[in-house]
Amino acid sequence: MNKFFDFRANSIDGETFEMSRYQGKVVLIVNTASKCGFTPQYAGLQALHNRYHLTGLEILGFPCDQFGKQEPGDAETIKNFCTDKYAASFQLFEKTEVNGKNAHPIYKYLKQELRGSLGRPIRWNFTKFLLDREGKPIKRFAPNTTPESIESHIVRLLDIPKSAGVKRLLL
Repeated sequence: MNKFFDFRANSIDGETFEMSRYQGKVVLIVNTASKCGFTPQYAGLQALHNRYHLTGLEILGFPCDQFGKQEPGDAETIKNFCTDKYAASFQLFEKTEVNGKNAHPIYKYLKQELRGSLGRPIRWNFTKFLLDREGKPIKRFAPNTTPESIESHIVRLLDIPKSAGVKRLLL
């Protein structure tokens, strides 16, 4: 079993999630923030979720307040913001540190597996990590990389024929 599946994290509602529940799924992990210039990416993340969730995509949002204090709210505030403003229905987790000694073990693992352009540390909100169905980290995307621009990577990992992907986009 891949190491990613050995981890666990608490959902925004306080439920402990074993990452093993995502075995066989393509997973996109994102550190999010509600008061960031990249916050509108929630809409793109939700669009990907709507388009590909039933074919095996899981988006995991980890709110993070380490960059410019751009996620100041508590769990209820964050959840309400995401659902009210962006109708986010993908899985959100509790506020998480992604760097430093208190970084969540998932992020320590992801950064070890996939370096960014400026090294291992995450430099800002909305850094994205794409994992294949076996839980292997495949690609790391910078914060300014939009969810829409990584769709082709997701489609490839989901193994959706091009014609089916185009049809799904038109729905």
